[in-house]
This record gives sequence, C-alpha cells and structure tokens, in this order.
Amino acid sequence: MNLTIGMTGRITLGTTDPAPKLGSSYHTLRSPNSCVGRRARISQGRELENTYEEVHMSFVGIDVSKLQLDIAVRPEDKRWATGNTEEDIAKVVEILNGVSPQVIVVEATGGMEMPLVAALSQANLPVVVVNPRQVRNFAKAVGRMAKTDRIDAEVLAHFGEAVKPEVRLLKDEDTQMLTALVTRRRQVIEMLTAEKNRLGISPKVIHKDIQKHINWLQKRLEDIDSNLDSAIRNSPLWREKNDLLRSVPGVGPVLSVSLITGLPELGTLNRRQIAALVGVAPLNHDSGLFRGKRTVWGGRAYIRAVLYMATLRASSVNPAINRFYLRLIEAGKKPKVALTACMRKLLGILNAIIKNRTPWQADNSTCLTTP
Repeated sequence: MNLTIGMTGRITLGTTDPAPKLGSSYHTLRSPNSCVGRRARISQGRELENTYEEVHMSFVGIDVSKLQLDIAVRPEDKRWATGNTEEDIAKVVEILNGVSPQVIVVEATGGMEMPLVAALSQANLPVVVVNPRQVRNFAKAVGRMAKTDRIDAEVLAHFGEAVKPEVRLLKDEDTQMLTALVTRRRQVIEMLTAEKNRLGISPKVIHKDIQKHINWLQKRLEDIDSNLDSAIRNSPLWREKNDLLRSVPGVGPVLSVSLITGLPELGTLNRRQIAALVGVAPLNHDSGLFRGKRTVWGGRAYIRAVLYMATLRASSVNPAINRFYLRLIEAGKKPKVALTACMRKLLGILNAIIKNRTPWQADNSTCLTTP
C-alpha cells in the first residue's frame, strides 16, 4: 500500500489490487503514480472515483420519422440527423458500434421504426422500443415542454440514461409475420364493424354497395384465419403453445394467437409481473389518510381487450373461473370488479401452464399459479 498526501493535504490510501468488475458496489483506490489504462488514470492528490462512474457509458436516443433519423448521445451531448434509407441506417449502425452504448432508445411509431430496430438488433446493439406516452410524460417531468424531432431524440437519450429500460429480445422474422397477420385481422374486424354500423343508418341507395364490401371483408377475414392456422400448425413451438393454451376452457383461437404473438413473456414471469405487463394488476390510489379505489390501467391494451372477451366466456364454461367469479359476487364485489379479478386469475393460470408446459386439468386448476 502507499500513502500519498495531495495538494489539499488530504491523505489518499492507494493499492495495487485488481480493479473491481463493472457495476460492483465498492470502489478501489490506487496509487496516483500507477497507470491502469486511459480511462482509469488519476492526477496527483486526487481520489479515484467509483469504478462505475469512471467507465465511459453512452445513452442514445433516436427519433424516427418517415424521411429522417435524429440521433442524440448522452452524456457527450452529441446530436446529428441523417436520412431514413437502408444506406443511412447502415451508417448509423456503424457509428453506434464505435460508441458502444449501454442502451439505444427508440419510440414505437406504428412500425416505422422496425427497419432501424432490426438493423440495430442484428448488430447486437442494445436497442429497446418504448411507449411514446411514457417518454412524453418523462419529458414533461423534466421540463421539456417543446416538441421537435431534435428535442425528442434528446429526451429519448435522457430517458435511457435516467430510467435505463430493460433490453428485451426482439421477435424473430416468423413471429413478426404472425404478428402482422394478427394485426391485419384486427384491422379487418374494425372495418367490418364500421361497415355494419353504416348499413343500419345509411340510405337504401347505398345498401347494396355496403353489403358487397361487408361480404368481401368477411372473405378476407376467413383467409387471414386460415393463414394464421396454417402458420401455427407448421411451427412445432407455436403448435405446442397453442395446444397448451387451448386446453383451458374458455380460451379460443383469437386469445391463443394473440398471446403467442403479443405476449412472448408469458411463462417467463411470475403471475404479478405478467398481470402488470398486461395491465390487469390493481394499482393503489392512496395519499395520507385517504384510501382510494384500486384501479387497473396501462399495459398492453389489445391483449387486455382480447383477454376480457375470453374471460366473459370462461366465467361460464371454466369451472375454476366460474367458482371464483361467483365467490367474489357473493362477497359483494361489483360484476366488473369481479370480472377483472377473473381476468387476472385466468392470465395467471395460462402463465403457469406455459411455464410448466402442462395442459389444463380441472382437478388441479387451483394449484396452477406461479409465485
């Protein structure tokens, strides 16, 4: 060990022990005369800062528009813009490979971000796609009220530095294809609903035209369902998951495919985490002596909507869900509150079934929960 008296008269204790690993909770003080690499050099009389802080880390935010990418890097405070072509994306990937960022944050923009995200993922860069509403709320919290592409990129980088969102595995090409079919199915159903509503209120002169469009949409819906069924049957992994999910009374093909494509975390989290991810976990609303009603919100709205319709049926045909629903009603719960609790229970059962790879069995359904 060495004792060094700095310019301020402070005594600094040095050691030549190996540096701790990145992320360790302690720090090591070295001799001011030692040289342990460019990033770890210290000047005479100064204490070596925490290892986590002295290692250079970058956080990147990329705002995606149809024609342009705006990029911001923190804490270096670097910003630039480029086109949104395949060649431009390749150059961005090359530059970011040299930066070695801890996380790259991109907003979900209805699929416009996917070419960039796919290129970053293929280069093994830590990219994460976040909810725009979450980022906008963060911007307001830090006082960034203005909104431009450049400011959005800076906010995304700041969000990554402050929140450090978890980087998750992206969907492979086959799963993206299946997701596209599910999305298209939902769009066709929305158009069918709209046309059927118009048929009831429109003049008779256009009834024939509307009915013709309805017939065409119904045929497209049948074709999409057929493609979805073929895609699942041709994949051993999807076929196994589908069979496990469909073994539960009340779970039909729509919920099964929606969970496979829209909730890949199913079976990898515990029941509380999966409920929070979907948005069916009750959230407290308390302050001081005030005790408000617990509510559910956020999460994946489409999965929650499909789960709601499946739970309505399961509350009649699934013995475990039916008993749970009636018990809650007898306890004085409102039907909507009881149904939400049943959604959470059904999701927990499905999560356990996928995790344990065990099909539904009515006699042990009460034990199908994950901790």
